[in-house]
Amino acid sequence: MTAFAHLLQPLRIRGCTLKNRIMSSGHDTTLPVDGTVNAPLVAYQEARARGGVGLIVLQVSGIHETARYTNHVLMATDDGAIAGYRSVAEAVHRFGTVLFAQLFHPGREIAEADGGLLSVAYAPSSVPNERFRVMPRPLKAAMIDSIVAGYGDAARRMETAGIDGVEIVASHGYLPAQFLNPRVNLRDDAYGGGLEGRLRFLREVIADIRSKVADGFVVGMRISGSEIDEQGLTEDEVLEAVAQLGESIDYVHVTLGTSASLGGAIHIAPPMSMKPAYVVPYAARIKRQSRIPVFVTGRINQPQDAEAVLAANHADVCGMTRALISDPEMPNKTMRGELEDIRACIACNQACIGHFHKGYSISCIQNPVSGRELRFGSLSRAPQRKNVMVIGGGPAGMKAAAIAAQRGHHVTLFEAERRLGGQAVLAQLLPRRAEFGGLITNLERELVLAGVQVRKGVRVDRAMIAAAAPDVAIVATGALPYRPEFPQEGELQIVDAWQVLRGLAVTGHSVVVIDWRSDWIGIGIAEYLAQQGRSVRLAVYGIAAGETLPFYVRDDAAATLHKLGVKVLPYMRLYGSDSDSVYLQHIGSGEAVVIDKVDALVLCTGHTPVDELSGSLEDLELDVRVIGDAASPRTAEEAVYEGLKVAAEI
Repeated sequence: MTAFAHLLQPLRIRGCTLKNRIMSSGHDTTLPVDGTVNAPLVAYQEARARGGVGLIVLQVSGIHETARYTNHVLMATDDGAIAGYRSVAEAVHRFGTVLFAQLFHPGREIAEADGGLLSVAYAPSSVPNERFRVMPRPLKAAMIDSIVAGYGDAARRMETAGIDGVEIVASHGYLPAQFLNPRVNLRDDAYGGGLEGRLRFLREVIADIRSKVADGFVVGMRISGSEIDEQGLTEDEVLEAVAQLGESIDYVHVTLGTSASLGGAIHIAPPMSMKPAYVVPYAARIKRQSRIPVFVTGRINQPQDAEAVLAANHADVCGMTRALISDPEMPNKTMRGELEDIRACIACNQACIGHFHKGYSISCIQNPVSGRELRFGSLSRAPQRKNVMVIGGGPAGMKAAAIAAQRGHHVTLFEAERRLGGQAVLAQLLPRRAEFGGLITNLERELVLAGVQVRKGVRVDRAMIAAAAPDVAIVATGALPYRPEFPQEGELQIVDAWQVLRGLAVTGHSVVVIDWRSDWIGIGIAEYLAQQGRSVRLAVYGIAAGETLPFYVRDDAAATLHKLGVKVLPYMRLYGSDSDSVYLQHIGSGEAVVIDKVDALVLCTGHTPVDELSGSLEDLELDVRVIGDAASPRTAEEAVYEGLKVAAEI
């Protein structure tokens, strides 16, 4: 009996067998550019199959022309798509991984349209979508028939391509869920009314698929255990619907939330503020009444957590999607017992779902190879072994050192402080951001595995570099808080975010936080101070707090600030201060905004690079590279990516 006897146990589902219980659930990669499977998507999924995952579920494929909810959605509406699906099936099957495809219609959940024009959305009834501000047209019987047939036709194409099964997406308030929801489905025909009428659409979809595929082809369904929204499906409604469907489906995949509201959408890719495996109770309730396998997805990012879920019989398969984005080799490492070597997901959402919302291809701040497999997926050994000095032990320097050493270079990493991690050391101190410290833990392990020599508490200067005479010097010396010039009168306490997190006592009750970047620092400091019982006003240079953050991180943070009573002032520029007042200027109108009776002012006003070193090396005969915040203060994503990129070049 191994430590992961349940997680690594095979599972038979109709005509196929999963080699283990780890699933990469369907998630949009934004890698396809023309609605068809392309080489980057094949390489992305092949990397996860090579890493040992038991089941991959492809991102959603539209089954009808009205299903184009974004510009880059895969479409399975004609036979021309079969070749692309076949290429990914063949790539995945080479490693013994089972492949399912998601069949999708968003209904009223239309996010964007071609060329910026808004599409006509269709739904069971003319009930508006709150989040995307869409008023749909009610579906007529003929179009319902066409959409139902589209599900079956798409499934036939998937089977022809060699895919093992399909997953009907009834989760997150999409079209099948809209039919199920009595607050969205107001129809008075055979598709509305009581539960049986509201289930008719799904029953017809399942029947149409079954009529067009072989008996061994898997047909499952994804559904939210609760949509966590006042107008959404409740847990009891979902439970009853799944019970009624019974064994007409081969498995049920339980997730949480809805795309229809800002609050419900947080659960589509829950941020690190959500507890690990918090969706499991919803799956467990369905599992207790079901005779079919139950899959569960939602913040299960460690094999130990997944094993516990399966051992308790709360589910049969665990979706570990972001864990596999962060480390595609996680299943293989688990099988080998190399748990310390797993690059654990920290649920920052920045480069996975965050990229999707910006229309960019998927990646990971810890693993920038994700989504870039064709470029970085198989780094070669360096043709010539070089002596490399990396100056700075933040994320950029750590990644550069690890990759350079993996490629065969002799690498020494120097860090002036006694601890590696740079600004990530501070980031993990913010409320509900402790997992960000996992970035440091993971990079430190990469350094050990690569054999990098690490020297802490050593401040490098020109003389030291000249004496060492390396072939390459990578300058990753980071940044310091930027303090803008502004008129100051009196003795008002003025501190920066770093000082607050390092324990400098903030005096008084009334605090103004200036947030220039509109990122996680300003909202985190505001939350930190509000938790201490202070009256906090967050003055944001932008349209909203957290404007630059991934949507679900932003919306979750906004909810917390609201509960804590933090007053957010958007469109604000810092103008000046005196002994008990802070003077702001509205960015748009130019008018003054004065906040009186202030005890302290906290500056979250960005950073300035620390890069005196590179300029002093210009006369030395060596290759000097400047990366991360030393080049320009940005985020951990750019730092880690540049570490990879420069190390891949030398």
